[in-house]
Amino acid sequence: MPMDQRYEQQWRELELCDELGFEYGFQSEHHFERTMPSPAMYCTAGAARTRRIRLGAMGYTVPLYDPLRIAEDAAVLDNIMNGRLEIGLVSGILPIYFQVWNVDWDNRTDVTNEAVLLLKKAFTTDGPFSFDGPFHHYQDLNLAVKPLQKPHPPMWLMSRTPETLAMLAREGVHTGYLFLFPRDQLAPVYREYLRLWHQAGHRGNPNISYTTFIHVDETDEAALSTAKEAMLACRLYERPFQEQLPRPGKVTEYEVRTNVTDVDFLHKHNLMFVGSPQSVLTQIRDAAEEGFFNTLFCEFNFGTLEDENLMRSIRLFGTQVMPALREFDPTMSTAVRAGG
Repeated sequence: MPMDQRYEQQWRELELCDELGFEYGFQSEHHFERTMPSPAMYCTAGAARTRRIRLGAMGYTVPLYDPLRIAEDAAVLDNIMNGRLEIGLVSGILPIYFQVWNVDWDNRTDVTNEAVLLLKKAFTTDGPFSFDGPFHHYQDLNLAVKPLQKPHPPMWLMSRTPETLAMLAREGVHTGYLFLFPRDQLAPVYREYLRLWHQAGHRGNPNISYTTFIHVDETDEAALSTAKEAMLACRLYERPFQEQLPRPGKVTEYEVRTNVTDVDFLHKHNLMFVGSPQSVLTQIRDAAEEGFFNTLFCEFNFGTLEDENLMRSIRLFGTQVMPALREFDPTMSTAVRAGG
């Protein structure tokens, strides 16, 4: 699809999600191979086409930036978006980005964690601020623009690492993970994150997100048939990775990555939610209880999915699945949130 048409399709997706009451619209940052190397451009264009949905990157690949650049971008974006910005951060998953810009790959996690502290200090300090960390040092700086949301826009950092999750819980930062990783193994990790979040005294509940492919149609048969045909062209995660030892009776990350374009495999193991509205609702409930998540990030557009099927899937999810999840939360007594 020509890129101008792909962007127009993306804005139509967001407009429909906004109309249906989706809470979030996130865009990953990728360079050289996919469609959005600039999170700020996505947020600006998306905000101009919507009214309520909250938008953000998921996320800025932090080590590729001076974090002060992210702070300035976020402050301006939150103002021009009338307080609808979500700040998503990631440490990076592809070494090629780091090699091109000669950025340190080995310390990416520590650099990203430091950026969380820097952003919070930059946003919440009245007047000039200084920061002295292992990787970044600033003296007597002052942001000319501060975010509209106080004390700052909500922040997210995707992580499965207990040490990072402990820091995120302390700092009040939301988190989450991809369908590639075993839910049963990660559930205890996020239970501990939730415990530490409340121990830190934060108001409200953290978002623990789960990202996967979604396709909804009138019947299970129609949804599976359409998804399988579309996924034949999808090669998102086919890269070398280390094989994991099998776990008896459990699907491993290696198996998921090997079969990531096999809809039958993903559906069998409840890793891709596909079917009629009632079937998808059941799949999500079961997965959320196993994986201890309360926020769902939906990859509706994959492979060669035609526009008509894409929009029907979003609409069926928004009108028949999402309302039934509002009061369901395996982690606490609040609603599962849906993000497009």
